[in-house]
Amino acid sequence: MRLGVLDIGSNTGHLLVVDAHGGAAPLPAFSHKEPLRLAEHLDESGAVNQAGVDALTEFCASAVRVADDKGCEDMLGFATSAVRDAVNSDDVLAHVERHTGVDLAVLSGEDEARLTFLAVRRWFGWSAGRLAVFDIGGGSLEIASGADEAPDVAWSLPLGAGRLSRRFFGGRSVDDDAIRHLRKEIRAEIARDAGSLLRAGRPDRAAATSKTFRSLARICGAAPSGEGPLVRRVLERQALAEWIPKLSALSTDELAGLPGVSPSRAHQILPGALVAEACMDIFDLEVLEVCPWALREGVILERLDHISVLGGDQ
Repeated sequence: MRLGVLDIGSNTGHLLVVDAHGGAAPLPAFSHKEPLRLAEHLDESGAVNQAGVDALTEFCASAVRVADDKGCEDMLGFATSAVRDAVNSDDVLAHVERHTGVDLAVLSGEDEARLTFLAVRRWFGWSAGRLAVFDIGGGSLEIASGADEAPDVAWSLPLGAGRLSRRFFGGRSVDDDAIRHLRKEIRAEIARDAGSLLRAGRPDRAAATSKTFRSLARICGAAPSGEGPLVRRVLERQALAEWIPKLSALSTDELAGLPGVSPSRAHQILPGALVAEACMDIFDLEVLEVCPWALREGVILERLDHISVLGGDQ
């Protein structure tokens, strides 16, 4: 079947059209996306402002047109941290449905971590053993770990690269004091619940997903995306630590010129790098393996599993 998966993230709205059926990897057929930067469209009260609502509504309307044009039988729409945390979330969702017909489900942070874990587990398979997964989004950081397809532990923290960029660096110079303050806050937040993952022992494999991790890996020497998803890509802690002082010294334009960095996310690279380094330090991980599958694939796989179960009952 052909599915449209509409992912409203804190940075980007992304419609992925896939051909999918049980027992096979989802095959991407078409991609339609726009930088919405909803995490940066929150006003002082924590509400999505009118510009953010308008951008979201316009994108959802365009996604419906694209899904229809590409022959999608169904469209799965979901929103993550920026919409989830907005104080006017219900109003935003109602506005989008009223003007576009799109009913966006809001994933909890735990569900976001769980579905991302499912995708990474299916990508690497059982040979990965006990798996730890880290995902830095625009609004939140998801962490999950376990030995099965469902993680033993899964949680979400308000440490997305866009959120941190807005809070700590928005309109201000990036100085040593700001970086030191941000670094301390990130590490305290992650360490608070680190024991829930560490209690089960060291993971046999640690993986990272998301554009932020892919960009950091590329900056640190990983293969470009043009070489395909099957090329092994890693992010090494030592290389990342060496790059962080360099990133802090670069302007936004200079950051945008680095390999793997898009102009719309250049200002998020430094806070994202600080979150990635903190994860690797606190969980004592020398290497994170970058997985091309993430939340969207997890949503698709869970949907296919559900269809398979229903089919088996008939």
